[in-house]
Amino acid sequence: MEYGFTTAAYVVAAVLFILSLGGLSGQESAKRAVWYGIVGMGLAVLATLIGPGAGLWWLSAILIIGGGAIGWVVATRVQMTEMPQLVAAMHSLVGLAAVFIGFNAEIEMARIAAMLASADADGLNALKGFALKVFEKTPAELSILQVEVYLGVFIGAITFTGSVVAYGKLAGKVTSAAKKLPGGHALNAGAAILSAVLLVAYLQGAGSWTLVAMTLLAFFIGYHLIMGIGGADMPVVVSMLNSYSGWAAAAIGFSLSNDLLIVVGALVGSSGAILSYIMCKAMNRSFVSVILGGFGGTSGPAMEVTGEQIAIDADGVAAALNDADSIIIIPGYGMAVAQAQQSVSELTRKLRAKGKNVRFAIHPVAGRLPGHMNVLLAEAKVPYDIVLEMDEINEDFPETDVAIVIGSNDIVNPAAQEDPNSPIAGMPVLECWKAKQVFVSKRGQGTGYSGIENPLFYKDNTRMFYGDAKKSIDQLLPMIE
Repeated sequence: MEYGFTTAAYVVAAVLFILSLGGLSGQESAKRAVWYGIVGMGLAVLATLIGPGAGLWWLSAILIIGGGAIGWVVATRVQMTEMPQLVAAMHSLVGLAAVFIGFNAEIEMARIAAMLASADADGLNALKGFALKVFEKTPAELSILQVEVYLGVFIGAITFTGSVVAYGKLAGKVTSAAKKLPGGHALNAGAAILSAVLLVAYLQGAGSWTLVAMTLLAFFIGYHLIMGIGGADMPVVVSMLNSYSGWAAAAIGFSLSNDLLIVVGALVGSSGAILSYIMCKAMNRSFVSVILGGFGGTSGPAMEVTGEQIAIDADGVAAALNDADSIIIIPGYGMAVAQAQQSVSELTRKLRAKGKNVRFAIHPVAGRLPGHMNVLLAEAKVPYDIVLEMDEINEDFPETDVAIVIGSNDIVNPAAQEDPNSPIAGMPVLECWKAKQVFVSKRGQGTGYSGIENPLFYKDNTRMFYGDAKKSIDQLLPMIE
């Protein structure tokens, strides 16, 4: 009876997770999709707690309540601008959990081996849960289980340290520049090959030290992979780490013979990989190079930027907006930091009330997380139908009177097309410089997150609207007549 209920609950939960992922593809259905995921996870946890082999369910319940309370506090304190690094931090916890579960499985297998060696009848009768599953396996099946444990720990360890580094880069605690140790990719390849050799030794009974050694190597690979990727490509990295965490969960699901964990891990792993592939195509990057941490550096000296940045005040920007018929707004991470989305929404409302054609241009990696700008604009009640993706709006800039860039840098950088030595060379960007006038709302003259100078700021049709984005937009509101 217990097995039947658990299986049925897992099937329902899996369906809810699939519906949740499907619903996240649209802004209108996203809220409902989130609830599908919440209900599915609640059902999965309940079925696991009361299912067969649950053991000390009350201890698990205490830990879940404690973890849930911590999660609630974190969620209420984290700002939308900090969401990318929060996601990276969550990925690190998934990876670390996979490592702990894998080592627990190894300890259990070692305990069972000791009990079998003692040939103690009472000890054999005490076998239960995971131990019983191991006891009933043939030598070939036991080897498969060991491979599953090994892979779960390997992927989990890479995900853990990689996510920690990604968190540091996104939070500004670690340099956003691409950094590699002497030897570069050879070090990663060597660590991976040595891990494979240790797997062979592990399967031949060399002992648990092989698992420990591999874990240390995997920790290094995760660290070195992500350190070798530049800040401009961090959104893709976060998506890829999401995929890694899913595959780690799936591998551990095989080890624990937990069908739902396998399904959920596969869903997260595949969806993260597909999203990463889509983002790589949008950025004109090689998908394989993302996995290997092979981009983010330069191949030569960057093109020299000449000229000067010309500032403009609120009166000048407001006059141009009042005279314009078509306006495109390009939001970026600076808008999120300043929490200017509500002010931008009000500016949009006033401009549209005057009959002006106002639209938003969203780059696939605007902000530091896929969909970051879409979420902020939806939160500020900006109509969905005027929020357009890069491919839908890029051709319209030459016929646009005014383009307003709010806190963006790399996604509007002409160097991607003009400088073959730029770290973002070849990346599709929003060609806002083709508009008749460009106003850039920026706090100062510093470079963006990737540390790359932007020639856009020096073009003849560009004016710099310096200051905090929210305060700057608020200055414009009473001037729009």
